Amino acid sequence: MPASPTTPAANAARPRIAVLLGDPSGIGPEMAVKLLARQRNLDAARVLLIADPVVLAAGERIAGAALDPLRLDGPDDLRFEPGRPSLLACDWMHGEAPVLGESNARSGRASFEALELATETVRRGRADAILFAPLNKHSLRLGGLQHEDELRYMQERFAVQGFVCEFNLTGSLWTSRVTSHVPLKDVAAQITGDGVCDAVRIIDAALRRAGVAAPRIAVTGLNPHAGDGGSIGMEEIEIIAPAIERLRAEGLDARGPFSPDTVFIGARRGDVDAVVSMYHDQGQIAMKLMGFEQGVTLHGGLPVPVATSASGSAFDIAGQGIAQIEGLQQAFDLCVRMAAAGAPH
Repeated sequence: MPASPTTPAANAARPRIAVLLGDPSGIGPEMAVKLLARQRNLDAARVLLIADPVVLAAGERIAGAALDPLRLDGPDDLRFEPGRPSLLACDWMHGEAPVLGESNARSGRASFEALELATETVRRGRADAILFAPLNKHSLRLGGLQHEDELRYMQERFAVQGFVCEFNLTGSLWTSRVTSHVPLKDVAAQITGDGVCDAVRIIDAALRRAGVAAPRIAVTGLNPHAGDGGSIGMEEIEIIAPAIERLRAEGLDARGPFSPDTVFIGARRGDVDAVVSMYHDQGQIAMKLMGFEQGVTLHGGLPVPVATSASGSAFDIAGQGIAQIEGLQQAFDLCVRMAAAGAPH
């Protein structure tokens, strides 16, 4: 007879997802509590909740829900009960409730420590994926982050060599980018042929693993009108177009370079499966307009799935109990699918 969802065999088959509350001063704790209050999520995975009890209590109060987690004695005491999250509690806030609605070092340190513990849990083979509620990069830096962003931090923690990037998903459309969280004044100098090729190759491989047999990938230009034949810049002619030709010679369906202000019109219509942009806002503005509340960010190139919602820490509505969680739900579902399949990502 097949194992039921409550039997040990079924429990062991479900992936182990480490869930983090995000920035304590933002909407993350509220979102994570709302997510884990949905019983279907606790039935789909073994959830390891890594949290400061004070922050968790604040999230429960704001969300109007109580989680009743199984409290663990420490990192070496990893146990799960069907239908309940397991709580690895850490006193990062030293008993002080988070100050809502602003970047601050205390909240940044707590969210950074949670990220560090989650990566260590994965390194020790005790979690199959990481899901985090929205972080705040300024707070993370106030709290000790020295890297460009959390992706580069995790790349170092996992000793990953080579190219990593954020994928952003809205429905069936994916994006990646050649540069990420760098000042706009530094972007042009970081656009290289190898960088364009890496960004296309990594999203092509991810789409194939997600079931897209022959991904169609649009590549943007850097300049307005994709350089307009060289009259508004030469990067398209000298760097991006030659990189696309290299990719096509490898058998990838890379197209472009397209004008950044029109490429998403065809992408939204379904002309391509992914868009590779040159810098953060080229893709992010369009993707968030198309589906901000359902958007997902997936960190590509790491040894396990690491995902979050596309929405940020939203300090302006922190504590109001109105944060939507569908993006975080989509991110959780993606982590569960990828971790259950055991596929590289």
